[in-house]
Amino acid sequence: MRSTGFRRSLIALSVCSLALTACGGSGGDSANGKTRITVNCMPPKSAKVDRRFFEEDVASFEKQNPDIDVVTHDAFPCQDPKTFDAKLAGGQMEDVFYTYFTDAQHVVDINQAADLTPYLKELKSYHTLQKQLRDIYTVDGKVYGIPRTGYSMGLIYNRRLFEKAGLDPDKPPTTWKEVRAAAKKIAALGGGTVGYADYSAQNQGGWHFTAELYSQGGNVVSPDGKKATIDTPEAHAVLRNLHDMRWSDDSMGSKQLLIINDAQQMMGSGKLGMYLAAPDNLPILVKQNGGSYKNLAIAPMPGGKGTLLGGDGYMFNKKDSPAQIRAGLKWLDHMFLTPGKGFLGDYARAKKNDAPVGLPEPRLFTGTADAKDQQVKKANANVPVANYQSFLDGNRKLEMKIEPPHAQQIYSVLDGAVSAVLTKKDADIDKLLDDASDKIDNILARG
Repeated sequence: MRSTGFRRSLIALSVCSLALTACGGSGGDSANGKTRITVNCMPPKSAKVDRRFFEEDVASFEKQNPDIDVVTHDAFPCQDPKTFDAKLAGGQMEDVFYTYFTDAQHVVDINQAADLTPYLKELKSYHTLQKQLRDIYTVDGKVYGIPRTGYSMGLIYNRRLFEKAGLDPDKPPTTWKEVRAAAKKIAALGGGTVGYADYSAQNQGGWHFTAELYSQGGNVVSPDGKKATIDTPEAHAVLRNLHDMRWSDDSMGSKQLLIINDAQQMMGSGKLGMYLAAPDNLPILVKQNGGSYKNLAIAPMPGGKGTLLGGDGYMFNKKDSPAQIRAGLKWLDHMFLTPGKGFLGDYARAKKNDAPVGLPEPRLFTGTADAKDQQVKKANANVPVANYQSFLDGNRKLEMKIEPPHAQQIYSVLDGAVSAVLTKKDADIDKLLDDASDKIDNILARG
């Protein structure tokens, strides 16, 4: 989803999902004869370590490429939904700009993206990237963007609470029935402990509904993107499970209409047993919410049929000169896409600066590139990697599905269904899904 305000708070190495950009309409070459690109989403001054890493990598890039000038811009969040479309429409977008996966098709549809296909040979790393991620930026056989990172949803849980509740922390729940049973035991510990928490506001309820529906084997929209597919047994099961955990089991607590910050605070304080999130939540739980890596673990999405795949990448302005495109692709290789190196991959530097190394994601590469990246990561790990092994093992068996088209509008609709079952004991699930289905059909019909 549009995760800037939901998942991607500043964390050690992926502050605000860093983006590479060059100012739109910059004209390509600067007065000194060099190709000039600007890059946005430089870490803010408040993130001192990340900003220093970024500056170091810019300097090393320019030293290796003396014919390229890189001008950095602060930007947080990297992509503001309030200004993104306006910048596109006004021709003010940077030369190489950050996008969520869900934005790729839209940017191409409104003819604001450069076709990178003729230049791919300039990007050394391209064929080392996971094909599923590359395909997100491929439209009608042409490549319009480069993935930078990806995430998949899983079940974050508190090992200490599992032990106190008589559960085996090395055998996390693999089905929603097991999640419900574990949540009930954890909530029974009392003292304000909540077994399981879920979001239900600010579009985040719809985001999680989608992830949970994928886990049941369902989909939000049809393969052609024209009709809602939520008035189904799988979608009913999602809402019924949440309703029963909230009202029959009392394992979700009385406070509802939660967003991600609420769940993070609860988990960090040791008062929450489980919630759905990506691995990038773990450093936030530790550094911002008082959690402990020792007590935190992540398991694959319960249900065993699928999980939500999200992430970000870079697209190039249609006004870019060939020189700017080539310079931008070189920058991507240097900054993000070389295994074991760069802003996200220099694990030795990260470890030296007490940043977490060893988290199971992002996992961008494939084949020998992935093996090299994982080898360097393992050699510098400073977090309990065993706590994430079930997530890695389980993800190999799950179907990875990206977010639906018009995700934010659809999530807004689904928020209403999720919040209703969590706040109204007599909520009519059939009617909620029927109404939501009609609204989603109207969104899809508008295109």
